[in-house]
Amino acid sequence: MDNSKYIDVNGISTHYHESGQGEAVLLIHGSGPGVTAWANWRLIIPELSENFHVFAPDIVGFGYTERHENVEFGVETWTNHLIHFIEEVVQSRVHIIGNSLGGALALQIANKRPDLVGKMVLMGAAALPFQMTYGLDKVWGYEPSIENMKKLLEIFAYSQEFATDELAELRYQASIQPGLQEAFSKMFAEPRQEKLNQLALPEEEIKKIENDVLMVHGRDDLVIPYKETSLRLLDLLPNSELHLFSKCGHWTQIEKKDEFAQLCKNFFLRKTPINV
Repeated sequence: MDNSKYIDVNGISTHYHESGQGEAVLLIHGSGPGVTAWANWRLIIPELSENFHVFAPDIVGFGYTERHENVEFGVETWTNHLIHFIEEVVQSRVHIIGNSLGGALALQIANKRPDLVGKMVLMGAAALPFQMTYGLDKVWGYEPSIENMKKLLEIFAYSQEFATDELAELRYQASIQPGLQEAFSKMFAEPRQEKLNQLALPEEEIKKIENDVLMVHGRDDLVIPYKETSLRLLDLLPNSELHLFSKCGHWTQIEKKDEFAQLCKNFFLRKTPINV
């Protein structure tokens, strides 16, 4: 794994990747089983590192970050952990790229600590309430097996060429770490619709976020529907824009790797840089 590190963040041994130089960019991964910062961002980190100082942590309850038995997983825990990570590790304002759950958390951070956040890219963000999709229900209801992981990859990606045996094995092995499935099952237990609704900021709070925001979404996303989320965020966020990819599912950063990386670079580099 590229530039893999551990650091204590507010009493939690936190695993993260760090690469590059320049303005800081924080990558926040999604909530799929076996997800890690590396699994989500391994193709994007080298691209962004050419221009930026990139940080990609495993959020609490996922990947190789420590899972305390007494920690209650949820929006507040995840948001506070990431805020402490920015303060203690990054030590400057950051641009944020948030994938799915990570997109919802990006907005939570911007709402709670606007002083820490520059621009944001929200990719397939689960940041508004919507009717639980078949795809998301399968993702959150995952039971560990190679076969089940392969089926999830087929839901995530529009083109099945991305649902590789290699990625299925990587995600499966990550999903069976000691204690991880127990934590995952607890995070997204029924009623899952309620868990989904808890990710969202109230619309009145979203309207107050003045950061420049780029939404990126796959038109054929079976997990997070773009019309109820990214398209609605375009109406709510005062300084926002939307890029929609056809023939693309939930994994824009994998399925449209080069285009996605270029969009993010252009978005972060234009206009006035954030104060470092």
